[in-house]
Amino acid sequence: MPDELSALIESNVAEFLLTMGRTGGGSERADDEITWTVGGSPIGYHNAVVRCAAPRARGRALVEEWRTELLSRSLPGSWHLSPTMRPSELGEHLTEAGFVDGGDEPAMAAVLSDLGDTSSPADLEIARVKTDDDLEDYRSVLAAGFGEGPREADWVASVFAASGVAGEGPWRHIVGRAGGEPAATASLLLTQATAGIYFVCTRPEFRRRGFGAAMTSAAMVEALRSGANHAVLGSSPMGQRIYERLGFRTIFSYRLFELEP
Repeated sequence: MPDELSALIESNVAEFLLTMGRTGGGSERADDEITWTVGGSPIGYHNAVVRCAAPRARGRALVEEWRTELLSRSLPGSWHLSPTMRPSELGEHLTEAGFVDGGDEPAMAAVLSDLGDTSSPADLEIARVKTDDDLEDYRSVLAAGFGEGPREADWVASVFAASGVAGEGPWRHIVGRAGGEPAATASLLLTQATAGIYFVCTRPEFRRRGFGAAMTSAAMVEALRSGANHAVLGSSPMGQRIYERLGFRTIFSYRLFELEP
């Protein structure tokens, strides 16, 4: 079962990065050895290698090919190294090539049939993003408290606008409001029976009130309603305990290697 869950997580994360890259106008390399997306984003996390299954003799050369790709485009980029990637020396090759080891990102999964208490704080109103105004509220939350701030938020919102926020497509976005003010976000990417939860964010002034857990729980409810069996997500080490209380468990950890041009 852990191997099956690992495959579900890696597949959803790869689809997340590839889909956003395609919508952003990026290009891909996908062959027997490696899969990457590049050029669709100004953010290094999203210009990424998502799969590598190569012979030992090819590891160093593939790392150099990825490094050359990024430098030729003057773009930051990353390698989302999972335990299944081969050859096993990839981490060493990445360090030697100047990539910075950003540490572990726990990859977690939950069985949605085991979903427990889904109540949310009384002062938080959670709703689907369906209009341009809703998406602007979503963007404003990310800009205030996620990743690279406004730069990343603007790009994410532009990708979601291009994808379309209405309807029942693979993407579902939710925004939480407190007193009418946009306070928290989460997004859901459905890939067959797996739901990946991304961009869980709470504005700094609304933190420590359970909003992040409530948004994750709401995303899990939407995933179950949409027919998914499992929810998967990437956590910071500090967020693990919160997600564990919602039924998630750590299956493995990615090591994120990043390169700035």
